[in-house]
Amino acid sequence: MARLIDQAIVLRSTDWSETSQLVTLFTASQGRLRGLAKGSKRLSPSAIARYSGGIELLTYGQIVATTRASSDLATLTEWDLQDDHRHLRTHLPAQRAALVAADLTPRFFEDHDPHPVLFDALAGCLRELAAPERVSGVLLVYLWTLLTEAGYQPRTDADVHTNAELPGRSAVWFDPMAGGFTTARREGPWRVRPGTLGLLQALHRDGGVADGSEVETLRRATRLLTAYARELLQTESEAMRLVLGGGGR
Repeated sequence: MARLIDQAIVLRSTDWSETSQLVTLFTASQGRLRGLAKGSKRLSPSAIARYSGGIELLTYGQIVATTRASSDLATLTEWDLQDDHRHLRTHLPAQRAALVAADLTPRFFEDHDPHPVLFDALAGCLRELAAPERVSGVLLVYLWTLLTEAGYQPRTDADVHTNAELPGRSAVWFDPMAGGFTTARREGPWRVRPGTLGLLQALHRDGGVADGSEVETLRRATRLLTAYARELLQTESEAMRLVLGGGGR
């Protein structure tokens, strides 16, 4: 049995019984961690002291847990709420963006596969969604970081099939099977506007999106990365549909 103290973000939470919860966390040192929080819903003074603030979706805090080699589930014994991200409950676009991030993150990794860069990126994403005018850009940058950490960063520097330079002012196609852009139109790849490609090239080069980027271009790029994630995972969740509901690339 090993004891663990770590920072964590709640990605999923479901009731296991009247008094306990099953949770999926993304932690700083362990990556995805699934656990059972026994007694976390009790209202006794001892339970409230051990699970301060309650374990709620999209919150940030410190956990104390024990893990066993013989069990897939950790046992959470303490939770100290440090940020409830209240803005995600008052601004619908920010909430939707956070739900997309929380839904996709655990799908790409196994338990106990640490990704500290991605943990910091997710924590930053949830904080930065407090600025309503930045929601589209914040989610796009996070999705790019997620795909990069998972080993699926799209290739934007050259044609994924021919290695030739990509045009700057004419439409290209994105081939999800090859993981990049191409000028060769063939069955399957998705048509992409020049502005979407240019934005992703700048994101790759600079690590972020420029202030003043056109909102619709940000949304198209976000839809493209979400559709790419859907193809990689071979599933489409309700959260993904919040992004993929309409519009082009």
